[in-house]
Amino acid sequence: MLPIYQELIAAGIRIWVYSGDTDAVVPVTATRYSIDALKLPTINKWHPWYDNGKVGGWSQEYKGLTFVTVTGAGHEVPLHRPRQAFILFRSFLENKSMPSYLYSLSAVNKWKEF
Repeated sequence: MLPIYQELIAAGIRIWVYSGDTDAVVPVTATRYSIDALKLPTINKWHPWYDNGKVGGWSQEYKGLTFVTVTGAGHEVPLHRPRQAFILFRSFLENKSMPSYLYSLSAVNKWKEF
């Protein structure tokens, strides 16, 4: 996958990689190790993102690639944590970083249906 990531990044295509933090198939540590091998410049260091004032996972943004974890999710993130998966996908589609604590609290009503 790494050569494909490099090719996509060189072409200016945004990449988001996400993992459930309890994924036993592809552990977060293995994904982080692989992404680190790309030697991409870091834009935003490893930091928590929030859902309704609670940590929804962690994220790190690189030039051309964002890595996101989802707390309590296994290999199939949308199956285990549909609300957090929705927030992740929406952030990607809107080209935004994962929500900060304050944004998370102000957007509570937007996410109530999930």
